[in-house]
Parts: sequence; structure tokens; C-alpha cells
Amino acid sequence: MRLRIDAMLNYRVFSPVDVLLMLEVAQMHDQIFIDDLLVIDGVGPLSTIAGGSDVGRRSWMHANGPFVVSYRAEIDIIRTAPHFDALTMTPLHLLPPSVIPFLWPSRYCESDRFESFVMRRFSGPTNGAKIAAMAAWIRDNVDYVFGWSTVSTTAVDVFVSRKGVCRDFAHLLASFARAAGVPARLVAAYAWQLEYQDFHAVVEVWLDDAWHLIDATQLAPIEGMVRIGVGRDATDIAFMTVFGNAELIEQRVEVRTVPEIGSSQAAPLSA
Repeated sequence: MRLRIDAMLNYRVFSPVDVLLMLEVAQMHDQIFIDDLLVIDGVGPLSTIAGGSDVGRRSWMHANGPFVVSYRAEIDIIRTAPHFDALTMTPLHLLPPSVIPFLWPSRYCESDRFESFVMRRFSGPTNGAKIAAMAAWIRDNVDYVFGWSTVSTTAVDVFVSRKGVCRDFAHLLASFARAAGVPARLVAAYAWQLEYQDFHAVVEVWLDDAWHLIDATQLAPIEGMVRIGVGRDATDIAFMTVFGNAELIEQRVEVRTVPEIGSSQAAPLSA
């Protein structure tokens, strides 16, 4: 499947600030670049750094006044939804060192506070079916409510209130998985067929010695997810972090399919 992504951020700052962007699609084995371009008006030179866990990349910029960020990309997605019943849980002592930090609690994923609940509620399967059951429980017991959560809402808040948006669903699922001894990380993504087009947050879990995508909201198909970056929780995967104050003027995200012409070849990033 070939997807076209268009994103636009229009913001204003009222004093000089540093801004860290994470908008560019990550180059990975199951999402292959055809083309992409990041354009920023109203700011000085960019400097780029690697994303967390070396997935994707971020761009530093310095802003003072209005600025507009535009990003477009064409990507081939080569992926099918995983069958979690067929995936095994990796024993903790065999986990790669880079995966171990995703077992631990983090600011928004207080996994240690869910250990008793997870042990009782999901005591059955000992393979990937346990993760699928967690996602199903969240989908059935948490209402998707726009505007309810804030930047300080954690997984515990969501569990108590039983409502939230995509990042809240992802925080709760990651917390459940970590409480069960399964490494889990949050994923910032563009999502095809998302009803209200925006940046989307989902989860990857470490099963069968690989990362596998899962979305507790079920608002978009896994086959149409395009990863931007990964991290412990929303702190690490924000599409824009402003080290100061900024005013939103306009923001748009669009993901659509495009016809494939000939075979795809990976293309270098351009900015």
C-alpha cells in the first residue's frame, strides 16, 4: 500500500524559543520511502538528531514570531496485522539491552501500580494473546472522549475515569503490558483511515524477539500505520516540543492512498 502524507503546523511564539520537531516518517523495514520533504518558513537553520531508540529523526529550530511547518511524504507500507496468539513472550533474562528500559514505569505509564490488577485480570494466556486481551479490555471499558484529558493525564487517571483519547489508550495498554513483563513503547504515527485526521498514538510490544504494533482504540488499521518515532510515553513522542509558550493558529494532517506506479525504491531523506 502506498500512502501520501501531508502535515502542516502554523504556530506563533511571542519570544525567542527553541523548538524540537518530530514529523518525519521513520525509515524502517516495513515502511519504505518513495519521497519526502520538510519545509519550515519563519525560522532559522535546522539541525537534525536521531530519534529515540534510533527510530526516525528530530529537528531543532529556533523560533521568534510566527512559523509554518509543512511536511509531505510518500511511503510504501509492507505490513500485515500480527496474529498475537502465535507470538511468544520473551523471557526477561533474554531481552536485548535496548529493550529493557521499556519494562519500567515512566511519567505517564505507572506500570508498577497495575501489577495486582494485571495479575488477576489477565492471568490466563502466557503468549501474545495476553496483550490482545489487554487491548480488548481497554477498548471495551474506556470511552474515547475528545478534550477530556490534559498534558498531565496519566494511565492511572485513565483507568479511574475510564475515558480518554489515543495517547491515553496507548499509555494504559503500555502500562498493562509492562506490568505483565512485556516491554512496551509508545509510537507516534500517521494513520490511514483515521476518522478525524491527526497525529495518532499507538503501542509496540516486544514479542517473539521483535516489535509489533497494536492499537487499543482500533480507530485505524495496523496495515496503514506509518511510524514517526517511539519512546517511553508521550513525553518522548511529541510531534512538537516548545521550550517556552506557543499559540496554535492552524494544524492539519492528511493521510491517503495513492496509485503505485512501477516498483518502489527507498529514497534519501530531504529537508
